[in-house]
Amino acid sequence: MTKFKKVLTTIKLLLKKPSLINLIVNSEERWDLYIKKKHPLKTQLPTININDFIPSNNETLNTFSFLGGGSLPTDIILLTAICKQIKNCSYFEIGTWRGESIVNVSEFAKECYTLNLSRQQIIELGLPESYADLHGYFSKEKKNITHLFGNSLNYDFDKLNKKFDVIFIDGNHAYDFVKNDTEKVFNHLIHEDSIVVWHDYAYDPETVRTEVLSGILDGIPDQYKENVYHVSNTLCAIYSPKKFNSSIINFPVKPEKYFSVDLTLKNS
Repeated sequence: MTKFKKVLTTIKLLLKKPSLINLIVNSEERWDLYIKKKHPLKTQLPTININDFIPSNNETLNTFSFLGGGSLPTDIILLTAICKQIKNCSYFEIGTWRGESIVNVSEFAKECYTLNLSRQQIIELGLPESYADLHGYFSKEKKNITHLFGNSLNYDFDKLNKKFDVIFIDGNHAYDFVKNDTEKVFNHLIHEDSIVVWHDYAYDPETVRTEVLSGILDGIPDQYKENVYHVSNTLCAIYSPKKFNSSIINFPVKPEKYFSVDLTLKNS
């Protein structure tokens, strides 16, 4: 098919189904070009070693479902290992699915807050009640977890009147939401020693998700940008006031470490 015929076919498809424009606007190629134009020196974040956050080289997750839409085990271990090292850690999370990340963190943090759409807001988006009912499945009974409800786009974070030691941004991963959540976290929720973690910076531990990276870079204040990294073997980006040794990774990555996994099945 010639380029001209491809253009005509595309126009016909868009006229027939205008919603297809979203696939073009949100395509990975579009965000690749955006990053290269606006942030030419940041087409990917430098990677730091997950070992930097796990001094003992030994961590355990007590709750993990191995179901869709969640995190990698290493993503949650990153969070728990960080919180474990902060005395009386105060933790905030944007976006709770089944509550796997925050229920694991709650074993080590003194207090945990999570912001998510309410059940009614989820249903109003056209999602089934069964999906809405699973939000917070693991976390809703934990006494040191406070569940907040609202849309992060218009939620008043100032009314919390609190700063947090660790913040996990794992809400909607579209550009506008990532940018918004990043701006609000850095404007309202951090103190000088706070650590901020973004989920789904990558599709897999070797492949950057450029739409999310664009939202991070456009949302974070300039003075913090040099301290933003990708954490090896995870899908996460991280801001830390501490500087780390880092490097740019290229696919394919040679495994310089591996993990031993012990599984215990528990019925809920």
